[in-house]
Amino acid sequence: MAAIEAVVEIAFMTAMREEGENADELEIGLLITDDDTIRQLNRDYRGINAPTDVLAFSMREGEDAEHYAELLGDLVISVPTAARQADERGHSTAYELAFLAVHGTLHLLGYDHMTDDEAESMEAREAEIMVRLTNEPNWLKLDSRLRNSFGKGLD
Repeated sequence: MAAIEAVVEIAFMTAMREEGENADELEIGLLITDDDTIRQLNRDYRGINAPTDVLAFSMREGEDAEHYAELLGDLVISVPTAARQADERGHSTAYELAFLAVHGTLHLLGYDHMTDDEAESMEAREAEIMVRLTNEPNWLKLDSRLRNSFGKGLD
């Protein structure tokens, strides 16, 4: 679990830096979970009774947002879904987890993909951040270590 959290942290920190946000001044909640738990959350909060890869619950929205400026929100990521998607897309689970963390972080910062224009903008930003992330020295060390330690588990 520590390795997964490390992947998500590096992705979150990179996304925040690339968006001009100071991650040290903000708090984020993180739940790394399974498909059943994320399915229940997806059902309860979005009305969709199916697992999903990532959920983002922003604290920057709603009537109490101004009272909790230091709280960015919560991310929930399903590891089994991330592993399946990584396999389908032909890259490592570590990469997929990082992508989901970037995607969720952008949601917390106000990005969305409800319209074609929004989706295009968010996807472009995700791609830019992932290029930066995968060239970070910390990512290169971590990805290599994960591949050696976990083999297929995060490969």
